[in-house]
Amino acid sequence: MDKNDHSKVLWVEGKSDMFAIAELMQANGIPWPESRRETPPVLISDRDSYRNIAKPSLSRNQLKSSNLTNFGIIVDADQNFASRWQSLRNACLPSIPDIPTELPATGLLHTHAITPERQIRFGIWIMPDNIQQGMLETFLAYVLRDKDQKLWGYAQNVVQVARNEYNAEIKDAHIDKANIHTWLAWQDEPGLQLHTTVQKKVFDPQHSRAQEFVTWFKKLYDIEAMT
Repeated sequence: MDKNDHSKVLWVEGKSDMFAIAELMQANGIPWPESRRETPPVLISDRDSYRNIAKPSLSRNQLKSSNLTNFGIIVDADQNFASRWQSLRNACLPSIPDIPTELPATGLLHTHAITPERQIRFGIWIMPDNIQQGMLETFLAYVLRDKDQKLWGYAQNVVQVARNEYNAEIKDAHIDKANIHTWLAWQDEPGLQLHTTVQKKVFDPQHSRAQEFVTWFKKLYDIEAMT
């Protein structure tokens, strides 16, 4: 499918985000086709990096698509939420000059007029929660099942011991990734990819923190879950 042919488009930084979000929506009653030949309710486009998302020319070209009705962007806050929001907002300003100055904790939902006759629904979510630093892995840590909290705490301790006592070369920016993948190494089965963990409900897709994101997604794309 041509990325410019779909009316509802979501940009993400990488394949992990793309697959995990699709599985999370599926787990919350939004049917998602397994085959790429079928049309998904939202075209999730892997842009391969934040740098590509933050190119004003790319978002401007996407907005020019005549079929576009709903357009969203999801990125990681990484180590500085405020800096990431300002950077992303600056990238969007040439195309969406009326973008709000603040990002709501519930995610941005904004109606933007392309022309006087045509409007689109535009949204932004900065992982994990539009407030704090972090990434997709941080978000998934928020939605762990209650029964896993003790093991999760131990996994975090193990990562710290590996860094502090055994000189594990884990960058500060990658601590959340190290924590999650250490914890996943102890699951049945070990070392699952992130989207598969959502599919197998290793995390809790109905967790209240997950529902905040799901609600934003449904509102942005005018989607109702099937009962």
